Formats: sequence, C-alpha cells, structure tokens
Amino acid sequence: MPVIKHKNQRVGVFIDTQNLYHSAKNLYHARVNFSAILKEAVGSRQLIRARAYVASTESGEEKAFFEALNKMGIEIRTKDLQIFPGGAKKADWDVGLAVDAIKMAPRLDAVIIASGDGDFLPLVEYLQNTTGTQVEVVAFGKSSSIKLKEIVDDFIDLDKNFKKYLITHKMTK
Repeated sequence: MPVIKHKNQRVGVFIDTQNLYHSAKNLYHARVNFSAILKEAVGSRQLIRARAYVASTESGEEKAFFEALNKMGIEIRTKDLQIFPGGAKKADWDVGLAVDAIKMAPRLDAVIIASGDGDFLPLVEYLQNTTGTQVEVVAFGKSSSIKLKEIVDDFIDLDKNFKKYLITHKMTK
C-alpha cells in the first residue's frame, strides 16, 4: 500500500538527536543538518510539532546547538546526561519520545520518527494498530534496524543523499 502524503496532512516529527548524531559521526565523520532533515521529512505537509530529545551537560557547551534547533522551529526536550562510575555516559530518551508520540498521535495524521533505533518497534506497531496513524522513519539506513525499516509506512534513507543531510567542516592548516 503506497504511503499517503498531501498538503493537508498533519505531521509531528520526533527527533532522537543522539541516534542521528552518532550515526552521522560514525558513518561520515560529520555533524547532522537537522534543518535539511526536518524539511525532507515534512515536505509540503503541515508541521504541527517538531521535538528534539537531547542531553544537557554540566558545562553547557550544547547551548548554541539547542538555540539553533529552536530557531529551526524545533522544540527541545532536555534531560541531564547521566555519568556512571567508570565514566560511562547515558542520556536515553526513548521512553519520553514514545510517550510524546502516543499523546500527540490523535491530533496527527503522520508521526515521523527521526531515528533508526529498533527500540521504537513497539511504538510503531502501537501507533499503526491502535491509532491508525501513519508512521514514517527518517534515518541513516546503514545504521538503522532492518525490522524498523520493514514495518514503517515509509522509510526515508538519509544515506541515499547523505551530503544533503550533513554538515562538514573544512580543514584548516
């Protein structure tokens, strides 16, 4: 069944910032162009809400990044970065993103998840089967769950035109 996309369609975009960040860094040694990804995901449809789920550190070095996302019209949901004994770090937003998507789904025609994380399989299945919401994923295909790509209504593979979705820095001498 073909995916439905039209100008009156109400969409919500839920961005797993860490997933896209690490995919871009590991695959392309670059940073993510969130503006280009948002534009691609929404297309000519009506953006009702875009949210990015991010971790904040004590140093506050990410403040400029958060401000840039806000200027793009992306709401920020922050959580403090957890640092465990031994130095391991974690800022897991999967449950928060899922709860927000479920709460907003009745007011949306399409939920767009910007993440290739297979942990979102139960969310996708719930939204499709319970709310009837169209569920799309936009992510780097090389680092995305195969099962996630199979079950969503549409998968936009950022690897197919990766330069469009990345920010690279010119090397200085």
